[in-house]
Amino acid sequence: MYLTLKELATLFPERQGIEENIFFHTVCDRADILQPKGLFVPLHNQSDELLKAIANGAVAAIWERGKNIPSYTPNHFPVFFTTDLAAAVRKLLQLYINNLNGETNNKMEITNFIFSNKKLLNKNNETYDIAGMLKKIAEVQTDSSERRE
Repeated sequence: MYLTLKELATLFPERQGIEENIFFHTVCDRADILQPKGLFVPLHNQSDELLKAIANGAVAAIWERGKNIPSYTPNHFPVFFTTDLAAAVRKLLQLYINNLNGETNNKMEITNFIFSNKKLLNKNNETYDIAGMLKKIAEVQTDSSERRE
């Protein structure tokens, strides 16, 4: 089961770009990784990240509200806005896990989550287990909120 643009619209009501349904084959935080039909989440804040992500197959992005979208971004390119990218990833993973709950088809096509941010990876840095990533994101958010207090 692929993650869809319509599902993202339920999580992130503030958005721009096309409204047609897109099936995301990948969700990635690195612009330099091939991400066919990808949803790009710029967790690294490097310049020209979005341009590289689009060149590598990204067809939409989750973007930090208030941060300027680069002028080269196509008008039809879907962009979903959030105040916290890490929290957005957590919500996205939880939605995907909930949608997968009960699916038993061994041959079903799934969205691949590719994250290189070590704070999001589980203990085995070579795997991208979404349940492990969800736990790590929750831990990172708890740690950062405790530091703010």
